Amino acid sequence: MVAASFAHVRAWVFDLDNTLYPPSARLFAQIEVRMTAFVVRTLSLSESEADRLRSHYWATYGTTLAGLMAEHGIEPGPYLAEVHDIDLSGLTPDPLLAARIARLPGRKIVFTNGDGPYARRVLAARGLTGAFDAVYGVEHAGYLPKPEQAAFEAVFALDGLSPQEGAMFEDDPRNLMVPHLMGMRTVLIGPEAAAQDHIHHHADDLSEFLARLV
Repeated sequence: MVAASFAHVRAWVFDLDNTLYPPSARLFAQIEVRMTAFVVRTLSLSESEADRLRSHYWATYGTTLAGLMAEHGIEPGPYLAEVHDIDLSGLTPDPLLAARIARLPGRKIVFTNGDGPYARRVLAARGLTGAFDAVYGVEHAGYLPKPEQAAFEAVFALDGLSPQEGAMFEDDPRNLMVPHLMGMRTVLIGPEAAAQDHIHHHADDLSEFLARLV
């Protein structure tokens, strides 16, 4: 049974975007538009070149922000506020997901490459405000993003979380490599990727998967 492989878990770590809400909400499509516009204005690039650079930095550094900070010295605060100033009307409350998260034994946290204020807005729109013990954004990791090991180490140390007793839920396969190496159970949410040793479980739907655990 799947539940047996989570019997030891007492720390449940959830990504935010496209994990705690369905990709059909298309929030990240809005964020990408705002990221590209920021790069156009800040670096005086064409839209096509800014879009290419945004994707390149995401692939190389883990996030566009990390690339902008490393190569251009961009201050993270204004960037994060601007790119996350999006319309959340596409999100709806999910009381069933909230109830299933509440039944998990132990501590529940959110760890996102977005910032904390944005994460809390999304959780409120999903009716999940009270479902988590803590919410950690990229600022809590010193602006280091997942998949950097130092980002996970910083947040887990801040929370007092033991990875060996933890499970990580993510929609990006590369962000599950470090949790696997740290001893966590790993669950990929969303379209199934090619078989990878660092992914223990795959779930098309987070809520349905959690229902199998408790």
